[in-house]
Amino acid sequence: MWNKESLHKLIQSKLSNYNLIVVANREPYIHRHVDEEIECQRPASGMASALDPIMRACGGTWVGHGGGDADRETVDERDRVRVPPEDPTYTLRRVWLSKKEEEGYYHGLSNEGLWPLCHVVFTRPVFELKHWEMYKKVNKKFADAVIEEAGDVPTFVFIQDYHFALMPRMLKQMNPNLIVAQFWHIPWPNRETFQAFPWKEELLDGLLGNDLLGFHLRYHCQNFLDTVDRGIEAMVNQEQSEVTRGGKTTLVRPFPISIDFESHEKRAKSAEVDDKIRKFNRYFKPGKRLVGVGIERIDYTKGIPERLRAVDRMLEKNPEYVDKFIFIQVGVPSRGHIDAYKKIDDEIDRIVEEVNWKWGTETWKPIHYAKRHFSTEEMMALHRMAHFFIVSSLHDGMNLVSKEYVASRFDGDGMLILSSFAGASRELSDAILVNPFSIDELADAIRQAIETPEEERRKRMQKLRAAVAENNIYRWAGKIISALLKFDFPESM
Repeated sequence: MWNKESLHKLIQSKLSNYNLIVVANREPYIHRHVDEEIECQRPASGMASALDPIMRACGGTWVGHGGGDADRETVDERDRVRVPPEDPTYTLRRVWLSKKEEEGYYHGLSNEGLWPLCHVVFTRPVFELKHWEMYKKVNKKFADAVIEEAGDVPTFVFIQDYHFALMPRMLKQMNPNLIVAQFWHIPWPNRETFQAFPWKEELLDGLLGNDLLGFHLRYHCQNFLDTVDRGIEAMVNQEQSEVTRGGKTTLVRPFPISIDFESHEKRAKSAEVDDKIRKFNRYFKPGKRLVGVGIERIDYTKGIPERLRAVDRMLEKNPEYVDKFIFIQVGVPSRGHIDAYKKIDDEIDRIVEEVNWKWGTETWKPIHYAKRHFSTEEMMALHRMAHFFIVSSLHDGMNLVSKEYVASRFDGDGMLILSSFAGASRELSDAILVNPFSIDELADAIRQAIETPEEERRKRMQKLRAAVAENNIYRWAGKIISALLKFDFPESM
């Protein structure tokens, strides 16, 4: 089984003579001014949380956007800072973006264009030429930073996600000796859907600059291969899952991402989490009522309105459960000035108010909505309090929240209700799998979770925990690194 030690051994034995550079829009540590002091915080990001333990194990450099209001004050003259602050093991290289660059590349092309294009949730993508031009500009800015960090040393570059589709080709043109891999954290659409992207040939050519391109699921790999086969001049080998363009071959592989199970479980057992549980019990006052929980960014792909309507429908179908449970929904603010996000935010507020008005009494309301960032300990406390936990994503590459819930339940109890449209459903088949678009199906799943006998709950949770423990973040990293090590650097380096 892969763990921190086995990954560290692999890195020490095979990567000790090479640089490893991770590139991501999000930085793993952010510095902010808090009460006249500078505080180092970990941003709410599943991707950053997943990659941080890998970087701790292997060292290297993380190139990311410096977005904290104190970030510039904490770097050296080369825009670098060692992290994590309590035990520095790797370097964070910050790239600075103007508001105009961030608006065009991140909010515009990435999140108004590519994000809705890749998620089948019926939200129309927006494509503007000015956003595309800024996307190209920022990809080049990050590529320049990578080239500077790589120097003349043999270097593996590991790019994260849809923000940098053009960078692989740029890097190869600037330094052909780099070995470049990319992991696409969101789904890849089918080839008909991708035809809507106005600059599809340029984007596909950028991605085919990679030596290795990874997705969560084999299904996403197949969609990508079909898209390339239809959309660009290249030789697609379906059997070997690879694409050759201009004499260069890109391997396309599935690598289901996960979490650091052991570390997460250890933290969930901590006294800090116990304190948060006591705090929440005083605040939410569940008493003898059962507790349901959902934790998400406020995003139209996450199915938050659907699960709240399912609470309403469950009470309509089963009025005997009035005043018998509470549902705590955490909504972490996200991309709030994009119109589609404003609309989903307003919709959630409206549904919470309507359902609580319809069913609430002087001493009870069914939905408790907390719209703010929650610390890791606070989320773990809610995991441990939850008799049932709902992940109702309408479309999701993986969904690490579901795996975090399972890892927090060291007591072996609890029920996971999981969307069959989340990538995690392939591994977590012992959850109650649902179609989140069907409100009645989701409502029935809530009742099933409440009424499942303890023996069956524990049997399901045991299998879920075994799956997450085995398919952990170190296994994901080990398989990607093992695949990268099959590529040879030129002998001249």
